Amino acid sequence: MIVALIIACEVGFWVLLALGLAVRYLLKWRRTSVVLLLCEPVLELVLFIATAIDLKNGAEPGWEHGVAALYIGYTVAFGHYTIRWLDGHAAHRLGGAPPPRKPPRYGRARARHEARLWLRAVYGAVVALGLLQLAVWYVGDSGDISSLRAFQWVAIRTVGIYGLIALGYWIWPKKAPAGVEDPPRLTTDKDRVRS
Repeated sequence: MIVALIIACEVGFWVLLALGLAVRYLLKWRRTSVVLLLCEPVLELVLFIATAIDLKNGAEPGWEHGVAALYIGYTVAFGHYTIRWLDGHAAHRLGGAPPPRKPPRYGRARARHEARLWLRAVYGAVVALGLLQLAVWYVGDSGDISSLRAFQWVAIRTVGIYGLIALGYWIWPKKAPAGVEDPPRLTTDKDRVRS
């Protein structure tokens, strides 16, 4: 049941996102699109409650509960970022806005960008670790919590590997080809497309 719910939440995320952006840029109903986009966190809440109920009803903690926690952590950390990124592209394609700026590709600017993404990954891992620890405490000594502990290590390893990749951009920054320069980055919220 939890696996089906994770899949439903992922599909629901993209359906709500597509509907929200279509309503915003095709029908010009900004308030309705905000309501649709604000429904996104409800999906994670439903998954969290369903996972807790599943464990409360005596389900043996398994990999599906670990995946649910990782999914919630990832969505909390990267959901708004993804929505904002797609909103910029939708505004350009459907709303006549200028094209969104691409992330930097070279030098220290790219390293800073990767570091910010790594911090998001840390945030997602902290959320997932917290949910998994709550599940461990909830199950207590009455059940096998080894799969929950294993997924805590998955979250930690993922952040570690991502951190090494981000660090690689600082140690060995990619040099721009001759004559190529990254466009300047936006620095104010007024310049950004708001979601």
